[in-house]
Amino acid sequence: MKSLDAKLRSIQASPGSSPDFILADAKDADMAFGLAAPGTDPATGAHRSLADYRDQTREIVRQGLVDVVLMSVSTSELLTVQEHLFEASPVTPAVRANDTSDIHLLAGASSPLQPSRPFRTASIEEIVHDAGADLGLYSITPANDAGHDVAALDAYRDFRQEARAGGLRHFLELFDPNVAGPHQAEDPGRFLNDFIARTLAGVPSAGRPLFLKVPYHGPRAMEELAAYDPGLVPGIMGGSAGTTFDAFTLLEEARRHGARAALFGRRIKSSEHPLAFVTQLRAIADGQTDAATACRAYHDELARLGVRPLRPLAQDLVATQQPA
Repeated sequence: MKSLDAKLRSIQASPGSSPDFILADAKDADMAFGLAAPGTDPATGAHRSLADYRDQTREIVRQGLVDVVLMSVSTSELLTVQEHLFEASPVTPAVRANDTSDIHLLAGASSPLQPSRPFRTASIEEIVHDAGADLGLYSITPANDAGHDVAALDAYRDFRQEARAGGLRHFLELFDPNVAGPHQAEDPGRFLNDFIARTLAGVPSAGRPLFLKVPYHGPRAMEELAAYDPGLVPGIMGGSAGTTFDAFTLLEEARRHGARAALFGRRIKSSEHPLAFVTQLRAIADGQTDAATACRAYHDELARLGVRPLRPLAQDLVATQQPA
């Protein structure tokens, strides 16, 4: 059994009391950032290639500390189908199942500045049969606009029906509105929680997402979501910048207030040593350490490996972003 399935059973059997926590690595950035997806080497500043990005994915899977690795269809076809990387691994391969215009960050394009529109590059058949995945991520960015939001919900309904017929499970990602419209929500956390509650109220159990991925809007919003429906497994997205302490504190705080899943991507990719970074994320997710201790342990491991940190420890222990 994959670790994801074992943890989902435990969490669903004991909502609110299970110690299990789902940790995922997002390696699907080529579907959003294209040429910029692999990032740069933190030591040299040199641009990485897609091959480098996939090598890091292989290392994360072989380490076996995350429960899910999210990929593009093309990466999953290579690693899951052609290389059989996941066959003897506890890690579950997953594929980004849809695109949205606000995260389709084409160089020089204005689409991220417009209200989000859903679309899908890959078909369900391509995800399951060509990419070898039975788990997909579906993403919705509400616009707080009736026309755009109805279109997004209709697209999600169509996806769910096709996914159920095609044998594809999914987890659901929701972003805050990407464009500030004339009627902004006064409480973004409450707005997104209510959007989730109303969206899933009409979805039978067989079509529901395995878990959620949402921005962390602080203790009250996370506790509200976790308490509302014991059948939901709330999770957070890891963000994109800040110190190591920021990332570790985000995970620690979200877990404390009811999150049972977290998906980190850019912060793993951009770290000095992704495997050492994931080791500390895993320890925090499992309640074995706190953010400050994990940050110190991470720097100790960098020193042992001879890897120069991006910031000295004293600077990396500073909170530059509040977890809300």
